[in-house]
Amino acid sequence: MYLSLSQLKKWIGWRKLLVGIIAIVIVIQGCNSALLTTKATQIPRLVSSERNDPETFNPVTSLDPHAVLGLIYEGMITQNGETGKLEPGIAKSWQISGDRQRIIFTLRPDVKWSDGEPLTADDVVFSFNEIYFNENIPNNVRDILRIGQKGQFPQVRKVNNYQVEFITPEPFTPILRYIGDVNLLPKHALKDTVNVTKREQKPKFLSIWGTDTPLEKIITNGPYRLLSFQPGERIILERNPYYWRKDSQGKTQPYIERIVIPIVGSTDNALMQFRSRGLDMVNITPDFFALMKREEKRGNFTVYNGGPAAVTHFITFNLNQATRNGKPVVDPIKSRWFNTLEFRQAIALSIDRTTMINNIFQGLGTPHDSPIYKQSPYYISPKEGLPVYNYNPDRAKQLLLQAGFKYNSQGKLEDADSNLVRFNLITSNDNSIRSQIGIHIKRDLANIGITVDFQLLTFNTLMTKLLNTLDWDAHILYFIGGNIEPDSTRNIWSVDGTLHTFNQNTFYGDPLKGRIIQDWEQKISDLYIQGSQELNDDKRREIYAQAQILAQENLPFIHLVNPLSFSAIRNDIKNIRFSGLSWRLWNVYELKIDRSS
Repeated sequence: MYLSLSQLKKWIGWRKLLVGIIAIVIVIQGCNSALLTTKATQIPRLVSSERNDPETFNPVTSLDPHAVLGLIYEGMITQNGETGKLEPGIAKSWQISGDRQRIIFTLRPDVKWSDGEPLTADDVVFSFNEIYFNENIPNNVRDILRIGQKGQFPQVRKVNNYQVEFITPEPFTPILRYIGDVNLLPKHALKDTVNVTKREQKPKFLSIWGTDTPLEKIITNGPYRLLSFQPGERIILERNPYYWRKDSQGKTQPYIERIVIPIVGSTDNALMQFRSRGLDMVNITPDFFALMKREEKRGNFTVYNGGPAAVTHFITFNLNQATRNGKPVVDPIKSRWFNTLEFRQAIALSIDRTTMINNIFQGLGTPHDSPIYKQSPYYISPKEGLPVYNYNPDRAKQLLLQAGFKYNSQGKLEDADSNLVRFNLITSNDNSIRSQIGIHIKRDLANIGITVDFQLLTFNTLMTKLLNTLDWDAHILYFIGGNIEPDSTRNIWSVDGTLHTFNQNTFYGDPLKGRIIQDWEQKISDLYIQGSQELNDDKRREIYAQAQILAQENLPFIHLVNPLSFSAIRNDIKNIRFSGLSWRLWNVYELKIDRSS
């Protein structure tokens, strides 16, 4: 829905009343939680939540990094969520050649799929050559494993049943991290789904393992496997009996028998369910940090502070100038505004991020001005030349006038042809912080005469618009990191990357015609390729410094806030190793439940 001024006031009033009425909700939620107490719930279980259903259980075709996928699939090596360092996983070791163009992974011989079949080198070769490198199967992995200007893939070959060799056409610095992190898939279950058939003209793989698939047919290799799924209600995972990990005493991991994931719809609902003891853990938004800290002892939980989160909120405009089926992707009038650099700079100067941090994030965050996270050694500061856009609405108005815009007698901004400057701003309805950011931006831009129609959409509808129909003006989202390697966002900056949303090529539906790539856009894309090839760390930093400066000079993304990371977790959940660098369940195999505490 679109939010009118009166609706906005009601929404703000609701937020003020939320804390006051939450006790009533606790009672209601408590009753709901009691309904779930059956014999099945007596099995040791951890209850965590997600805002929405997974769009699919296929980790390759999914556009949503849903938590359930991270619990049921694994790659060959893992990343330590506290340090960011790589550690052995399904691959117990690896050898890298002196020129860094050959890696041989040695797999553990006792790893099995969730149906009991052995996981071998054949599965690794199949996953890469037949699925991820398959031009008929769009996926993000293919973007990040294209090497050099020619975009060539590594060669992947079987050495023996438990060794796989990867050969790159040229040096590629992040190759180990990328290859090791890719989810593996079972050849024995999927080998007949990856080829294009004359009848269907596309691989069957694109439609397999959807949320309507019988769960026993979904073969996984992570610490858990799917037990039940009730759309809009909950997902239940059970411990994978064939999972490979064992602790130092030889005991099978993970320790927790089941994970229950209620679908809560929003961050506020998740918080309510946690406070009514329906959840064991919940991410805390800054507006509820003080309240939750006060309740720690009474609620028998701990609020963990992971430091700066690998997250940056942003607003971006649709710069796509292509046509589709003879129609412009973006209204040509709006497209002229969005593709005017001074317009984007004026928007950046008009957003009061200090007030946004104080009011929305309760002071628990810092302004952010770069596509690279501050935790990364490749981030450059304003003192090192990073352009920033501190709040200055007067300067914003000057830029707009210089660019040919004008103000009418009511103080509303118009373009040179007297078109009122008004656009739609969208985000998902499952995150209260982004909702508040949208309201804040709407108000700030009204101060420079721009009318913003702010709309909340379901997450899946939002993704469809951004990546499929391309039917949008501007949106608010955030980049989620968990990786200090800057090349991890190359699929955002590559001009043909699947997440190059500000000027998206099409991977679904009818093709685009007349897509225009700006010089600066191509230059950033090229710099990310150069950065991936450079082995000297100082030279890499110089390359990514250029990319950051170009991105900030041209503002395809207007970065807003880098928040602190908080999560509340019950004290009876043991072995928590919480970090803002990763998600709270990154070491799920180590977690234990002690309900006596």
